[in-house]
Amino acid sequence: MQSCNSPPPQRRLSAHFALAIVQKNTGFVALKHAYRPLDPASLPAALAAISQIKARLGGAPSGWNVREVGDGNLNLVFIVEGPDGGVVVKQALPYVRLVGESWPLPLERAWYEANALRIQAQFAHALTPEVYHTDRDMALIVMEFLTPHIVLRKGLVKGIRYPKAAGAIAEFMAQTLFHTSVLASNASDHKARVALFAPNTALCKITEDLVFTDPYREAVLNRWTRPFLDDIKQQFENDVGLKRAVSGKKWQFLTEAQALIHGDLHSGSIMVTDSDTRVIDPEFAFVGPMAFDVGAVIGNFLLAYFAHAGQRGTEPADGYPDWLLQQTIDIWVLFEKNFRALWSTGATGDAFGNGLFETPEGKSGLRDEQDRFLQNLFKESLEFGGCKMIRRILGLAHVEDMESIADPAMRARCETFALRFGRELILGAGGFSSIADVAAAAKHSVQP
Repeated sequence: MQSCNSPPPQRRLSAHFALAIVQKNTGFVALKHAYRPLDPASLPAALAAISQIKARLGGAPSGWNVREVGDGNLNLVFIVEGPDGGVVVKQALPYVRLVGESWPLPLERAWYEANALRIQAQFAHALTPEVYHTDRDMALIVMEFLTPHIVLRKGLVKGIRYPKAAGAIAEFMAQTLFHTSVLASNASDHKARVALFAPNTALCKITEDLVFTDPYREAVLNRWTRPFLDDIKQQFENDVGLKRAVSGKKWQFLTEAQALIHGDLHSGSIMVTDSDTRVIDPEFAFVGPMAFDVGAVIGNFLLAYFAHAGQRGTEPADGYPDWLLQQTIDIWVLFEKNFRALWSTGATGDAFGNGLFETPEGKSGLRDEQDRFLQNLFKESLEFGGCKMIRRILGLAHVEDMESIADPAMRARCETFALRFGRELILGAGGFSSIADVAAAAKHSVQP
């Protein structure tokens, strides 16, 4: 058994390898001799061999309750409970679970996720799950069982208000993005972080294709609410200006190494209660553009808004769609406030050196640079948010917010509002002076 910091072991070629995974288009081949997918029958014995986990669960392995709860697109996820406690076990599969074995995927993504969780915990410990054990060969992570938490997206679909979630999400993004950038790190540490996550190319390739490319062309895996969205899908495929703008965001995603980003930060990657929020599942992590994480959160809250606001016949009397818009506002406002505060008090990195902006009169010009930086980050976040909205409607992986609408005509109506607004964010982000303006425009876009 290995920790996430252990070097890769030497592996001998054998005719009896359990698995050979070939990542298409990259030339990557990962051979896993020890790997085997676990199931509820085999998992207790595997965990019993780990003394720390056995002690945490308590009792005999034969008495442990094992549930397979994975409802995501990629992995196996189990909850294991014993008389003394519980754990969550996440194991990567050698393919995309949503599609099947026809789409191979490297098991090493679990190792990148374990490293991302370790780094995020350094700066936002209270907002991440505790990791108890990792096994690189088995592509396995054993972590804290968050209870009575539920996935934020499921709570939003049910119309539940979480009073502390916006502040926690903003704090997570500010802490992790600031501290893993050269605002807080020296150049050598930052480049080491880039190198650590740079080989996570297979997961990045998923984003590059499914977010920035496939929704705007004919792709086998695309799906949408037919026949209601056929026309707008065709319009987007023929929209040269939109495709040029999205390609620009893909360029930024491919080339900009600002900070360690979660890479898949949405309401399905956040667990909540009324008083606690945790960010999970950073297997898409790499050093990329900060705005991608921020935009993903904004885009997913807007998707939740359009899913609720489009259903006028069943809109909650207490104004839940307006609450969702307010959360969108709060997330950006609090993120900007927290990020600016960190920059003003903890900028020990190699960028924007201390004292560099002091004038002979003793005044600092750093505030002007912070304003410029955050204004640009706001614009880029809106653009990435628009990309994330569109991919969740015209691409492969959709969201429960929309999919839970049983009537396809009603669902398509909500999705059309979201698609049009996503396009507006991509092409017109520079026209919004504040996040409140964005919320107002979203609300206006669904008015009769």
